[in-house]
Amino acid sequence: MSSSLDIQFVSDIMCPWCVVGLGNLNKALDQLDDNTSVNLSFQPFELNPTMPPEGQNIREHIVEKYGISEHESDKNRAMIQARGKEVDFDFNFAPDSRMRNSFDAHRLLHWAGIQGKQAELKATLFKGHFTDNQDVSDLTVLANLAASVGLDLVEAKDVLENQRYADDVREQEQFWQQNGISSVPTVIINHKYAISGGQPIDVFKSALEEILAKEES
Repeated sequence: MSSSLDIQFVSDIMCPWCVVGLGNLNKALDQLDDNTSVNLSFQPFELNPTMPPEGQNIREHIVEKYGISEHESDKNRAMIQARGKEVDFDFNFAPDSRMRNSFDAHRLLHWAGIQGKQAELKATLFKGHFTDNQDVSDLTVLANLAASVGLDLVEAKDVLENQRYADDVREQEQFWQQNGISSVPTVIINHKYAISGGQPIDVFKSALEEILAKEES
């Protein structure tokens, strides 16, 4: 019997745990029965919607936002790097790494979803920000990253420069906030089940199998 999963991955490209969560979710999905069809989409959430254009040093930002020491901040990043390796992702934290405003990236992801290239762009944005330390709030950088996954460069620039899909993204963000989502990643399955956090593969796999069993009964 065939079954299906509609998965909405609510996340921000500024969120390292979203990288870990997505990696483990994908690995869990690979372990499901071949008869299970999966529709995965990415939904916008901004951890720092008021982040200025110049961004903020990542260590400074974490210490300031969460009230922890620099030592604790460094330990957290080391742990995240280790978790990243488990999903074959390289977190390249440097002394000058910065948090960025992600709103334009979310607009670009919205357009990429229409073009059928959302997953590819999401992965490239994560790599651009966390591995290559690129400024993913810069419109030229974003357009070039879009082109690198086969999206049209000229249209990508038009999307970015003319604020296309801004209202759509804000509307989607408000929807998730109004539905109680205050942290990411949050994985919404078949519009009624939620899994929060960058969970291990086994947690995702067990949850998905339980959901599939409920849906089939």
